[in-house]
Amino acid sequence: MTGAGTGIGRACAIALAEAGFEVGVHYNRSEEQANALVAELENAFAVQADLSDPDGPQAIYAALKERGGVEVLVNNAGRSIDAPLFSAKLEDFETLVDTNIRAAWLLIRRVMRLMIRRKQGRIINISSVVGSTGNAGQGVYGMTKAALDNLTKTAAMELAPHNILVNAVAPGFIDTAMTQELPEEVRADILARVPLGRLGRPEEVADMVRWLATGATYCTGTVFHVNGGMYGG
Repeated sequence: MTGAGTGIGRACAIALAEAGFEVGVHYNRSEEQANALVAELENAFAVQADLSDPDGPQAIYAALKERGGVEVLVNNAGRSIDAPLFSAKLEDFETLVDTNIRAAWLLIRRVMRLMIRRKQGRIINISSVVGSTGNAGQGVYGMTKAALDNLTKTAAMELAPHNILVNAVAPGFIDTAMTQELPEEVRADILARVPLGRLGRPEEVADMVRWLATGATYCTGTVFHVNGGMYGG
């Protein structure tokens, strides 16, 4: 579980632990939160890696290989650097591509080998509604999530013969530390676009991830939207 120290990642890690999995809690800078989560869960371990670095995914792969393999990979780690297209910086573009796309691609390439040996596996990529709808000020971020959706569909086709299911979960606006920091007028605009009239909870995203990890035996190559009705896919 990448990016598991806080927010949606933390909720997903708890849900998977409750489902009986040993959970690898990946973090980059959130060491304190990750270690606290590991202490809270009955069967978990922490892995540090900077996924914006090309060598970062290898550290996660090595930790999983040491433990005999992996049943479920959840690519949750990601970043958002918001800016209008005309003022977006090249370095920010490269950071988002490296973290949101390259890291997931490299992890899938490595972890699929372990899953092929087991003749089964699940890969769940955490995308975003913005990858489907676009959003002013999030051009680069939305582009990376759209690419992640496409990677999901392609990997599903290639890995289906090995009994490996690949899906994505695309949250809408979720009540996390990031959305709590938004100005009140921005939050009001967001809520006006959500038919259910509220932000989602991290646990509601985790419910979908748990289902894809434990059930969903005839689902692969699909982007599942969890957004309160603002976009249906």
